[in-house]
Amino acid sequence: MAPPKLYIGRRIRDLRVGQNLTQGHFAERIGISTSYLNQIENNQRPVSAAVLLGLAEKFQISLTELSQTDGDRVLSALGEVLSDPLFENYRPNLQELKLVTQNAPGFARALISCHQAYRRTGEQLASLAQSEGGISPAEPTPYEEVRDFFHFVDNYIHDLDLAAERLAGKIGIESQEAGTALAHHLEKRHGVRVGPGSDGKTIRRFDAKAKLLYLNPFSPAATRNFQMAFQIAELEMETQIDRIVQRAEFRSNEAGDVCRVGLHNYFAGALTLPYQPFLTAANELRHDLELLALRFGASLEQVAHRLSTLQRPTLKGVPIFFARIDRAGNITKRHSAAKLQFARFGGACPLWNVHQAFETPGHFIRQLTETPDGVRYLSIATELTKSGGGFNAPRRRYAIALGCEIAYANAFVYADKLDMTSRAAFDPIGISCRICERTACAQRAVPPLKRKIVVPAHSRGAVPYDIL
Repeated sequence: MAPPKLYIGRRIRDLRVGQNLTQGHFAERIGISTSYLNQIENNQRPVSAAVLLGLAEKFQISLTELSQTDGDRVLSALGEVLSDPLFENYRPNLQELKLVTQNAPGFARALISCHQAYRRTGEQLASLAQSEGGISPAEPTPYEEVRDFFHFVDNYIHDLDLAAERLAGKIGIESQEAGTALAHHLEKRHGVRVGPGSDGKTIRRFDAKAKLLYLNPFSPAATRNFQMAFQIAELEMETQIDRIVQRAEFRSNEAGDVCRVGLHNYFAGALTLPYQPFLTAANELRHDLELLALRFGASLEQVAHRLSTLQRPTLKGVPIFFARIDRAGNITKRHSAAKLQFARFGGACPLWNVHQAFETPGHFIRQLTETPDGVRYLSIATELTKSGGGFNAPRRRYAIALGCEIAYANAFVYADKLDMTSRAAFDPIGISCRICERTACAQRAVPPLKRKIVVPAHSRGAVPYDIL
């Protein structure tokens, strides 16, 4: 199969403008004509290998970074928007969608935001006779707004990640037990002592006046370490975090507050699992979650989540998707650096192995999958249980899933002994029933939005309708 053509005109234009060069001077530097450069910048012609090499040589740019498309999230979201029956008279092809997301990503995101407001308004009007106070139905909830913020920055916050990695090296996270290093830093730098909480329920409580950090003594060590790192973020990173929140221009103070917590969590994960040592270990151990958790004193979820954030320019890890799902099928965490993008509305595909994880607690389930666009993936899922401690404490059960495109599968220990050459080994899955075009799926919950259905009068298949 021939490699896909690379249309990265906007990136080339941004690079040229950043260098303060005219099209003529820029074209001369990389050895092409001005007219060819103009066509590239307007995505009328793809970038050739010779041009990529010229850019790398003249401007010291990583080929991987330059050729990596960053519009998959926007492309997926825009495709989902335009599958709505609202646009039933317009059905763009993939090339049209790519042209919009590549040439006018701001416009694409504006359309996505408009559609979100439209859906929320419709849902509110359908369930309420009138809306009294609270958030306007056309406004996203604070959690939705923050979810989209992390989604569109690729779940990677460069300034926080670098600061966390520097601090991890300074306090010796790698050379000693993480909990010891974190507690010592809190006391030495801030005069904060760490002690056990008394109620056995609160995970973390900070008494600023007494300079005492109380941690639940029944929490696993990985949780206590993470909470100490979170507290360090609160004490040392407020200026940087406030700056990030201000740049995000959230619609409400509540969204800003939610984002601050998310950014503190991000810093804590980056501090306990510092970027370069963690990336090196992930490659060494072939992304074995259990071994990575043991090496860094972290939980499986912390490790899986961190793997999905390894998107540092010029030093990227394997593009991974990651999700956490509860027993009702709600996706409570989601991120994808791969082509696979999770649906923004509705549940996940029932054929995805993450749902089976609840049936086999303590085991890793492997699955080879293929999405309707023909892209194939390796998916790994496992069930996890969190308890507050003791027989009477409530237990939270959920499943996590992560994976990669099949081209990267050999970097994972979970790919061993799987037959990735057989087409029959790949399970056909979708993103969400409402936008999935597969017509012969026995697990379909609802028809695809833009397809008509016929209900046979004298026959019945696995689903009670035929999709036209």
